[in-house]
Amino acid sequence: MHTDTERCVRAVQSKDARFDGWFFTAVLTTRIYCRPSCPVVPPKAENMTFYPSAAACQQAGFRACKRCRPDTSPGSPEWNARADTVARAMRLIQDGVVDREGVPGLAARLGYSTRQVERQLLAELGAGPLALARAQRAQTARLLIETTGLPMADVAFAAGFASVRTFNDTVREVFALAPGELRARAARGTARLPQTPGVIALRLPYRAPLNPDNLFGHLAATAVPGVEEWRDGAYRRTLALPHGHGIAALAPRPDHIACRLSLTDPRDLTLAISRCRRLLDLDADPVAIDDRLRGDELLAPLVDKAPGRRVPRTVDAAEFAVRAVLGQQVSTAAARTHAGRLVAAHGTPVDDPEGGLTHLFPAPDALAALDPEALALPRSRRTTLTTLVAALADGSLRLGLDSDWDDARAGLARLPGFGPWTVEVIAMRALGDPDAFLPTDLGIRRAAEGLGLPSTPAALTARAAAWRPWRAYAVQYLWATDTHPINHLPS
Repeated sequence: MHTDTERCVRAVQSKDARFDGWFFTAVLTTRIYCRPSCPVVPPKAENMTFYPSAAACQQAGFRACKRCRPDTSPGSPEWNARADTVARAMRLIQDGVVDREGVPGLAARLGYSTRQVERQLLAELGAGPLALARAQRAQTARLLIETTGLPMADVAFAAGFASVRTFNDTVREVFALAPGELRARAARGTARLPQTPGVIALRLPYRAPLNPDNLFGHLAATAVPGVEEWRDGAYRRTLALPHGHGIAALAPRPDHIACRLSLTDPRDLTLAISRCRRLLDLDADPVAIDDRLRGDELLAPLVDKAPGRRVPRTVDAAEFAVRAVLGQQVSTAAARTHAGRLVAAHGTPVDDPEGGLTHLFPAPDALAALDPEALALPRSRRTTLTTLVAALADGSLRLGLDSDWDDARAGLARLPGFGPWTVEVIAMRALGDPDAFLPTDLGIRRAAEGLGLPSTPAALTARAAAWRPWRAYAVQYLWATDTHPINHLPS
C-alpha cells in the first residue's frame, strides 16, 4: 500500500487508525516517522514519504515519533493473509527466529538461500531480515524499559542484543532518547502500578472493532485442564518457550488486551508476545474483513450485529493438531477430558502461584512413545493420533509459522483419519489461513439453513466464493448464531 501515495496522504490527513501498521509516514523535514493516526498536525504532502515497515524507516535514518509511538502499532495484517515466502519470513521474524537461529536459520526454514530471502525482503519491505529483527529488538527493549524495573543490562540481553553498548546505541538511534531517559519519561507520563516480581504487565494493541465474545468464549469453553483456565476475567495458559516456560494472562479491554506474562527467562518476551497476539488474531484488519462479508446480503445482518469477530487461533500448531484429533466426533467436554488426561500423564509440570495451571501441553517427542492401549479412544482414533504424533516427531509433517498452507493440508490429508473437517480446522486455527472453510461442519450447515444460505457442502462452498479470502471469519459469524458456550464471554 505504501506505493499508493495519494491514498496514504488521505489516510494521514484524516488520521485514520485503520491503516496503522499497513504503512509508516516518514517526514523529510524532521526525520521522524509516524503511524497514520499520529495526533500531531499532518505535515505537508510534499514532505511525506512512505515505507512498508518501521525497520525500513529506521534503516533510512528516521527515528520514531514520541507522540504516536509507531513502533507499538498493531502488526501488518498482510502477513496473516498471505502464504508466500515474504509473509512466512515475516511471521518467523516476529516469532524471534532470526534472534535464535540467525538469517541462515530463517532461510533454512523457508527452503531458500540466505541471499534469496534477503533479496525478497528488501524488494518488498525496504529492509533485510537483520534490520527487521533489529527493529523488533528495539520495540522489546522499549517495552521492558517502560514497564519493568529491570536493570538496563538485563533489559539489553532480554531484548536480544549482543551487548549493552549495541543496546544503548540502538535505543538512542531509534527513539532519540537514552534508555534511562525513556524510563524517566514513562514514569512521568503514567502512574506506575505496583508490579509483581517476575511478572511483566503490558497492553497489546489491536485494530478496532474487536468482539471478544467468540474469541475468549471459544478459548475458555475448550480450555484443557491444567494448561488453560478462565480466572478473574482473564484467559490464562502455559507457554512452552525456548529458554523455559511462561504463563500468559489475557483480558479484553475497550481499546487493548491487558496482558500479564510470567516468564522463567525474560529473553522469551518477544516470542511470548508474538504468540499471544497470534492466539487472539490481534493483527487482523476487521474493517476490510467485515466489508467483504457484508457484500452477502444474508450474511450482512450477522456482521452488523456484532462486528469485529476474530478467529481464535493457537500458540502451538502441533498442540492444536493433537487436540483436533482428540475432539473428533465428541463433545467439547469429552475433548477437554481426553486432552486433560494426556496432559496429566505426559505434560511437563509447572508452578503457578497465581492460579490453577499445572502443566505444559506435551510436545510430540513426549507423546511419540505413548501406549495406544492406554488411550480411552476408539481404535481408529488411536491410530490417527499415534500416526500424527509420529509424523510431527520425526519431522515428516511440519506445522508452524513456516508451513506452506497447501503442503501442510496435503500432508495432513495423507494421514489416516484426517477428513476435510479436521484438515480445515487445523488450517484455520493452527496454520492461520484466513480462508479456511468448514462446509461440512454441522453447526455451519444449520446456521446457513437458518439464514437462507445453501446448506449442502457443495452449494455452500460455491456461495462462499464471494467471501474469499476471509471465509474463516465467516465461519465465526455463522458459528455465533448458536447458543453454545464458545460464543459467549465467560462471566
